[in-house]
Parts: sequence; C-alpha cells; structure tokens
Amino acid sequence: MRISDFDFSLSPKFIAKRPKKPRDNSKLLLISNILSDHLFQDLPNILQNDDLIILNNTKVIQGQLSGKVSDKKVTITLIKRRKYSQWEVFAKPAKKLYPGNKIYFAKKFSAEIIEKSPEGVVLIKFCVNAKRLPVLLSRYGKMPIPPYIQKFRKPDLRDNTDYQTTYANNLGAVAAPTAGLHFTKRLIRKLREKKINFAEITLHVGAGTFLPIRCKDINQHLMQPETGYISKDVAKKINHTKKRGGRIIAVGTTSLRLLETATDSSGTVQPFSGETNIFIKPPYRFKCVDLLLTNFHLPKSTLFILVCAFAGIKKMKRAYEYAKIKNYRFFSYGDGTLIYRKK
Repeated sequence: MRISDFDFSLSPKFIAKRPKKPRDNSKLLLISNILSDHLFQDLPNILQNDDLIILNNTKVIQGQLSGKVSDKKVTITLIKRRKYSQWEVFAKPAKKLYPGNKIYFAKKFSAEIIEKSPEGVVLIKFCVNAKRLPVLLSRYGKMPIPPYIQKFRKPDLRDNTDYQTTYANNLGAVAAPTAGLHFTKRLIRKLREKKINFAEITLHVGAGTFLPIRCKDINQHLMQPETGYISKDVAKKINHTKKRGGRIIAVGTTSLRLLETATDSSGTVQPFSGETNIFIKPPYRFKCVDLLLTNFHLPKSTLFILVCAFAGIKKMKRAYEYAKIKNYRFFSYGDGTLIYRKK
C-alpha cells in the first residue's frame, strides 16, 4: 500500500498545545458503526462489566538536554539506550558535532560523542555512573514533548506532570504513551467500582513509535525495536477474561502492539520479555484486542496506519473529518477516541 493512502489535511489550529484540565475532561469520540461524542470521564458508562483495560505503565525519561560544545549551544534528545551510559540521541545542530567532542550540560555532567550515523543519529557516552544518570536527567533534563508542540513553545515544568501518566512507574520511555494521559485516579476508581478491571504491561516507547515513514510503499518501512514486558499473571488475567467472554481494551497503540506481539496463533497471550518491532498495517488480523483507546494521530504515521488496520481506512478518515468539524483537539495533548475493532 502507498503512504499517500494514509494522508489527510490538518490545520495547525487543531494541534493541542496543552492538555485539558482535569485530564479526563478531554473529549472522546466513539468510533464504531456510528460516531458519537462523549467525554473521557464518561468511560464508566460506556464500558461493560468484566471488560479488561490494559495500561502501559512505562515512565518517560526527562531526556531532552541543553548543553555546550566549546561555545556552541547543543540540544540532544535521548532515543535509545545501548549499554551502561551509552545512548543514541538526536542532536541539534548535529552537523557540527564530531566524535571525541564533549557536551557539557552542567559543571559535573557531560557526555562524549562516540559516533554519528548517516541517518543523523548520534551515539554518546555520559561521563557519569549509569546508576546516577536518572538523577541527573531528572535535575537537568526536560520532557521530550513532540516537535509539533515545540514549534509553538518549549518544554516547561508543567510538562513534567502533564506528559506523564498518573500510573507511570517503570522508567524507560523516550515519549509518552499518550492515550493514558487522559486517566485520572478518580476515573480509575470509578471504573473499578463498575467492575471494570485493569492490568498493566510495559512497552518502553522508543523512536519506533514516532519516526516518520520515508518510503512510498509502506511495506518497505522497518520499525525500530522497542522493549516490552508482560508478566505471567497479566497474561493469565487476559486469557481468563477472553475465555469468559470479556473484552480486551488496549490503552494506546503501544499496549496494542505489545499485546499482539505476545499473542500466539490460537489467540492465547504468552508472557513476554524482549523486543518487538511489529508494524501493524492493513490487512492485519487482530488476535487479542477488541477495543482501542487512543488519541488522534498524525497523517501518514505508523499510528494512523495502525488504527486504519483496526477499524478500516474509510471509517477512520471519515471519523477524522468529523472530528475536525466538531473541533476535537489532535495529537499527544489532544482528545481521545474509543475504536471498536472491525469484524
């Protein structure tokens, strides 16, 4: 299929620069055979008893750093840990950086450039103990909010809270699993009171989730691997829910991709610990997930391609056009959708 099949126009006015307050006051577009408008806080009245909501509990690293090489200002964004204190990063400006250069972020916090790839990725080694690095990142780093937001403003202290889910507890993501940003503790409590169940898995969101597709034929695109975990207990809970007729609701495309990776050909979810580079595109046959809670995605992105595989290209394009008419807010800090899988 052609990447142009997944294109649509979107005015910058639809891009959310900040999230709604409270989080669950964002709008929610239900996408099934019909389209209907709701608020995210309406979920307890939309979902059913014995539904199982799957949350991705990854926690975002404050991985955007500003520093200096000699007298030149440099900004780096962490994208993948290699080993110990080595990280692959995006750097601006990368053209003037060379192996052996040192970037100084603070008096006792620096990194050395190891190598540069033709694709523009820079490998660096932090000149600190790996165990101390998270502390320094939380002190000097900023939240890596997406570039389309940074066109309007820079990351600030509000993003430290806004760009993190309320249940994040497993540090390792370089971008937020943004569908989960809508959940408040109050909403989770109300869902539990309605006998709607929860389980947590981990997919550390990496560059594979947000890097653009640069080929005309989407079948030529290769996803970057991301690390994920599903425990034995969670796999058992999912399989038990499916056996008794309950529905599996993935919160976010990251949760969905990990669940589909871990589900065998018989539809049974297996415990998982490793990397996945699954690229879900039409005509993918889903084995596990029944409903998907997710945000509105960028045109021609792997994420929009995934939701088209889940519900159908025509249905998703129609839903997005409807959302624009109804002034829904798009992308990471925007409104949500609840999508029913096509039969």
